[in-house]
Amino acid sequence: MVTQTEAQRILDAVRTYPGDGFELRIFAMRELDTLDDYNWSGIYVLDGDVLRLDAYVGAATDHTEIPVGRGVCGTAVAENANQVIEDVRELENYLACSLQTRAEIVVLIRDGDTILGQIDIDGHRTGAFDGSDEAFLEELATLLAERW
Repeated sequence: MVTQTEAQRILDAVRTYPGDGFELRIFAMRELDTLDDYNWSGIYVLDGDVLRLDAYVGAATDHTEIPVGRGVCGTAVAENANQVIEDVRELENYLACSLQTRAEIVVLIRDGDTILGQIDIDGHRTGAFDGSDEAFLEELATLLAERW
């Protein structure tokens, strides 16, 4: 669970970063990687009915393309809603990227009503994410969308 101080530090860093596009997205993922429970931080870009892995920090994943509706990431797009999963082992539709992952949060990145992509965070501790993480990542998603 992110603290207000940590969240503000990262938002300020992203806000003042001079780059945009992929450069900004990878910078933001590196900043998220400094948080204790953020064990894998990535962005998937929505391309038609497929999410394609973009900027990320963490272990390599086989899930470089995810169909809409599949797993936590695909469900977020299909339902047009963020996903905060306390324990991924309880999901039938889960796509395991790492055997260590216990919690996951996915926050959509939007330009108005259009979904551009999503921020996907994996944590190794059950219940690692809550509403404070979702609110923080929504603010980050807005900053990324402005300079997509």
